[in-house]
Amino acid sequence: MSRTPRKPSESRARGAGPNRSSLSGVLASYRSHHLKVARDSAHRLLAAPVASAMTWAVMGIALALPVGLLLLLTSLQGISAGWESAARVTVYLGGQVSDEGAGQLRSQLTGRDDVAEVVLIHRDQALAEFRANSGLDEALDYLDENPLPHTLLVTPVDSARNAAGVDRLAGQLGSLEAVARVQVDLGWLQRLAAMTDLIARAVWVLTVLLAAAVILVIGNTIRLAIENRRDEILVAKLVGGTDAFVRRPFLYTGAWYGLGGGLVAVAILQLAIWWLNGPVRELAVLYNSEFSLRGLPLDGVLGLLLVAVALGWVGAWLAVRRHLDAIEPGEIAGAG
Repeated sequence: MSRTPRKPSESRARGAGPNRSSLSGVLASYRSHHLKVARDSAHRLLAAPVASAMTWAVMGIALALPVGLLLLLTSLQGISAGWESAARVTVYLGGQVSDEGAGQLRSQLTGRDDVAEVVLIHRDQALAEFRANSGLDEALDYLDENPLPHTLLVTPVDSARNAAGVDRLAGQLGSLEAVARVQVDLGWLQRLAAMTDLIARAVWVLTVLLAAAVILVIGNTIRLAIENRRDEILVAKLVGGTDAFVRRPFLYTGAWYGLGGGLVAVAILQLAIWWLNGPVRELAVLYNSEFSLRGLPLDGVLGLLLVAVALGWVGAWLAVRRHLDAIEPGEIAGAG
């Protein structure tokens, strides 16, 4: 009796079924074990609420401090950006410049690539404003002629609205023949930029130091957990548990510590911003400003939680890597 030979494609198709099912079973078992270990690690933390709460509080404070300073720095940078956008160069023309010459110079400056707007203040208009605001009407009547010059208010483009750009523009305008004087107050702008840069660097240094402190706190906490579960680790290694199997619960413990610390940090930040915003708004009103402290947006909250979980995971991994290798099944035989 002859048999019909199978096609190679049919053989591969029938053989692929068990392989796929076997792979999916392995993945399902792997996922189930991870979920079980994660739940067990969370239950162990909740079973010791006081110790866990203290660790979460320490982590929350360490995470909230640099993030709060970064939020403050962002708010200050927003204020400085608003001030820089209002930076203008005041150009006083010579007394011999006529009305027509002032208009031509205004048109010439308007065509520059680094100038966004030029406003011409006529000398008669300037005198009228000075007369209205100074209260010196009678004294001004004794003047034979208007002593005030034509004035140009030059606003740089957005890319030049900073200390370097305004300084460069002022130098170029001061070299023009018709210009008698150029006035721009760059001192406050330069001081503000220097202070902002100093605060930014200090915040990043503090962030690195506190991140290291969080890792050390998690590492020490995991080290104590390893010592408390030393017998479990020895038994797991005796029955053939791999290093990955043994370290997995501690890694999830570190991640849970990180998540809890991140949530505490978010709560601290929200409470601090709510408490400080009232006096900050009252102070801003006195300066005719609408400044207020900005809280963390949703993506910022998610980013903080992810960073906190990552720090907890790294701290746990470092502690496990260092202390698990010192625990070997031979200790039981030696004790016997």
